[in-house]
Amino acid sequence: MHPFRKAVEARDMDAVAALLADDVVFTSPVAFKPYPGKAITAAILRGVLRVFEDFTYVREIGEEDGRDHALVFTATVGGKAVQGCDFLHLDEDGRIDELTVMVRPLSAAQALAEAMGAQFDRIAREAAGE
Repeated sequence: MHPFRKAVEARDMDAVAALLADDVVFTSPVAFKPYPGKAITAAILRGVLRVFEDFTYVREIGEEDGRDHALVFTATVGGKAVQGCDFLHLDEDGRIDELTVMVRPLSAAQALAEAMGAQFDRIAREAAGE
């Protein structure tokens, strides 16, 4: 089991943050522009855990010692069933330097966008260390 999966399933956000490279780039399924940096990525992931219900990883794809991993998940947000995937790329030190999330169907992506939009002021404060 990938350490990111283990940390997310345990809802251990300190462990999740420790796995992120300082220069990580987070690509959201609902925002056009990627978010660079560990602080904002960790804050977004905390926000996601607040809005997703019944979050479960159902499949892990990638070689244990490889640098690319795909973690398939299911969840519910705003009453909509979500199916998604976290795509991880690891740097030479084994830290996550790219994290791309994709979700389906469109109605679930729209529910996620709405729920995360409601979280974004809090996410920005958390990223700024407030």
